[in-house]
Amino acid sequence: MNDFDDRFLTRNGLAARQLAVLLLHHEPDTRLPRVRDFAQELGCGNGTVQAALHLLEESGAISTTARGHLGTFLVHSDRTILWRLSGLGTLLAAMPLPYSRRYEGLATGLRSAFEEAGAPFAITFMRGAGARTAALLEGKVDLVVLSRFAADQLIAEHPVELVADLGPATYVGAHGMLVRHGVDLDTPGLRVAVDHASEDLRMLVERVFAGREDVEWREASYMQLSDLFARNEVDATVWNLDEAQDRLGIGVDVLPLGDEVNRELALRNSTAAVIGRSDGTQALAAVRDSLDLSLVTRLQSEVLRGERVPSY
Repeated sequence: MNDFDDRFLTRNGLAARQLAVLLLHHEPDTRLPRVRDFAQELGCGNGTVQAALHLLEESGAISTTARGHLGTFLVHSDRTILWRLSGLGTLLAAMPLPYSRRYEGLATGLRSAFEEAGAPFAITFMRGAGARTAALLEGKVDLVVLSRFAADQLIAEHPVELVADLGPATYVGAHGMLVRHGVDLDTPGLRVAVDHASEDLRMLVERVFAGREDVEWREASYMQLSDLFARNEVDATVWNLDEAQDRLGIGVDVLPLGDEVNRELALRNSTAAVIGRSDGTQALAAVRDSLDLSLVTRLQSEVLRGERVPSY
């Protein structure tokens, strides 16, 4: 640790760290609160705040200018330095397993957007929206990526809130009904695969087959689906075609989802959503207004077209 870092362990330095968190909420060329207002919020003296501002300026995190009766303005801020000095740490997001190019593009875009906003960002991969949400509620992760369809259900049931909606075809490309060749969907005892670890797929397949008391449900994951069709153990399901197209063998037909309700459900299911805890975290609050969501979708599209190598 060098001498400058040692200075951030003093009383003035600790105030500078707290001040760095507050300054993450301020954009360049905006007026800063008065020193006494900062002092009141941090619970310290005016002199301590002035010393803390001086430390942050010396570090290169900020530069300010006094404009007479107009007050002090933030001329420049380096969010990466502010974030490092603040001690907020790394934001951790839970995503589905990166089995498709679409998910790889989504991970690439999210990482870039958070890092552009100055926030260290890491991804952990977990199968199942329920497992990811449990990790969020237990405080093991800061953010969860899932479909907007699943997000709406979870927001209604748990203290979580929407951080970002990335729009159609950012989570999956499309959904379709998979039917073993030659099977009549009206056949009594139709064996339908369902994955209860995937909240959105469970809701979607149950909606498509609603009212069918004669259906025989078969538990299955996307990794098992091809073998189950090949062994004649399932007749039909509704699935994410990003997964299915690379795994299905011959003898399985892909049919469009039928009515307007199911098409609307599929649209929400195709949209990527990011959720966080309603009580939030300092780190998430400090970065969410600075996120460029258009960067996420642009990089995802580049990965999908093969113009960018995934990096996450």
